[in-house]
Amino acid sequence: MGALRVAVVGSGPAGFYAAGALLAADVPVEVDMIERLPTPWGLVRLGVAPDHPKIKSVSRAFEKVALKPGFRFFGNVELGRDIQQSELLDLYDAVVYAVGAQSDRRMGIPGEDLPGSWAATEFVAWYNGHPDFQHLEFDLSAERAVVIGNGNVAVDVARMLALTPEELEPTDTTDAAIEAFVNAGIREIVMVGRRGPAQAAFTTPELQELGELAGADVIVDPSDLEGAEPHDTNSERNLAVLRDYAAREPDGKPKRLVLRFLLSPVAITGEGRVEAIELARNRLEADAAGALRAVATDERETLSTGIVFRSVGYRGVALPGVPFDEDTGTIPNDRGRVAPGVYVAGWIKRGPSGVIGTNKKDATETVELLLDDLRNAPRKGRSAAEVEAVLLDRGVQLVVYEGWTSIDELERAAGEPLGRPRVKLCTWEDLLGAAERVAEEA
Repeated sequence: MGALRVAVVGSGPAGFYAAGALLAADVPVEVDMIERLPTPWGLVRLGVAPDHPKIKSVSRAFEKVALKPGFRFFGNVELGRDIQQSELLDLYDAVVYAVGAQSDRRMGIPGEDLPGSWAATEFVAWYNGHPDFQHLEFDLSAERAVVIGNGNVAVDVARMLALTPEELEPTDTTDAAIEAFVNAGIREIVMVGRRGPAQAAFTTPELQELGELAGADVIVDPSDLEGAEPHDTNSERNLAVLRDYAAREPDGKPKRLVLRFLLSPVAITGEGRVEAIELARNRLEADAAGALRAVATDERETLSTGIVFRSVGYRGVALPGVPFDEDTGTIPNDRGRVAPGVYVAGWIKRGPSGVIGTNKKDATETVELLLDDLRNAPRKGRSAAEVEAVLLDRGVQLVVYEGWTSIDELERAAGEPLGRPRVKLCTWEDLLGAAERVAEEA
């Protein structure tokens, strides 16, 4: 019996963990990784904050997977445009979708679409160099920015807005974003959470980092912490850090980063663009299961602001020909199995929760199920060359793994004399041009 041939759609952590588990199986497996972008790593490249190089270093483990026999990378290939779901099922014994949660959840309030109101996902993609978001123009001239959300992404956005030029200099933030941050008029960043400080979703290390900012004082009102009771280790540690911030005397740094709790946005207002945000004061009530939820009161507060970032969660996007649950923003599945030959891993499987490492256990569960289903099944008999031929016949400019390493080398070489890990290529033209060097030199 020949090798089991599997397509993994998506090249973020879940995709690479799935590929690694497949290639380590006790039966021969070949993996073709299909990615819409010319670059791999998903949110490790395009979502992790640029001043967090240690988190980005997980890509070294993925590089080892990519060098294993039986692995191929096909970048610049989009499902529904270049190849269909039905064709993948015909060409492969199984398909694993690991496409993450690429969109954002909306707040559903008046004024949400005013100019100056942004999804945090757009902002993060822009300053990280995602080629689909480089045309966006963020007006950072206002004195106050408001970030809605109490998760790690909200913390990242708030921190990036507060970084000094010296803190930005050694990062792989795009040049355009660094220039915008350095010239920004923002002097106060207000991060707003709908629940209390004990229910905030950010992790303690992320929260602690805010207190280490060179150019911003962290402000917490002691009254916001009154009566807050921890419910697990993370919340206990978070409350300890927040109490430390509340007790600090501001140092008079150029910026203020204010953490607010028990507030929900009810409207964004302005004449033609964002000028203010209206917030409702919340109280916590236990639901039937005993979980605390935020309930709005009649008390209102209005903050003047020129820019608002909503960071209230990521959401999966439907794929052509693949089942999708609109309510959960996921592909419906049973432990990773969607339908015969179709599987899922990562956020599109379980929703946007956990950290990068959470995807390893998740992907392993899916792969074990896949192997149990197909270990003794007859193979389709399609060759690896056949898939490549289908794509090339359609005029797809394939970016193979060597094409990605060409991009990587150029970016690193540009960053080295500046003391930066890389200077990212940010446009489709530049990325594809760098990848094409491989074909020209071959």
